[in-house]
Amino acid sequence: MAKANGNQAGTPRGRRPKGQGPDLREAILNAAEGLFSRHGFYGVTVRQVAAEAGVDTALIHYYFGAKRELFDSVFARRAEILNEARLGAMRAYQAAQPDSMTVEGVIEAFIGPLVDLSMTDDPHWKNYFRLVALVNNTPDWGGETMHRYFDPVVHRLIDALKAAMPDAEIRDLYWCYQFLTGSMMLALSETGRIDQLSDGLCRSSDMQAVRARLFAYCAAGIQEVVRRHPEA
Repeated sequence: MAKANGNQAGTPRGRRPKGQGPDLREAILNAAEGLFSRHGFYGVTVRQVAAEAGVDTALIHYYFGAKRELFDSVFARRAEILNEARLGAMRAYQAAQPDSMTVEGVIEAFIGPLVDLSMTDDPHWKNYFRLVALVNNTPDWGGETMHRYFDPVVHRLIDALKAAMPDAEIRDLYWCYQFLTGSMMLALSETGRIDQLSDGLCRSSDMQAVRARLFAYCAAGIQEVVRRHPEA
């Protein structure tokens, strides 16, 4: 009779599986999400993800394929949740204020669900927001990735802003979204930059302070650009 060695059959020595089926798949995605958010796509190997998740690299290839497919799975998983939350919030706001929508109200419906998720202090959501910020600033393929996962909800935002400001030029609204998304993702990345800059007066992790300022800041900027209409 073979002597037991403490490992389950089929489990590589030194690995520590965190579950089976969907649970194990989620563990891999969480591990990859954390690593990609800290080091970017090119700074992470499948072997590193396997070590972080406590599985063999073959299992990652089995579930996801190559590294780019793994990355896409990480990105898509929470994008779907965010899109549904933001679309739902904008629909609810438009239904409640059909004839009196404000720019700030539209912006709050669009950004608020992200701030709410960050305020849960779930480390996986915080990793995801940092990852989106990285992708949003990646010239080679970041734009294409953002286009693939987020364009429908952004177009819904543009439509809602146009409804709130019928005289706005569509070109100005797209430029304003460009600036809005930079402010939004920097605020959600919690880099600690403002902590050092303000000598501790402000903390990047203070999402209550972000909520109290970000919507008004973005709305005021959009309204001023529309008022000036730079290319008129």
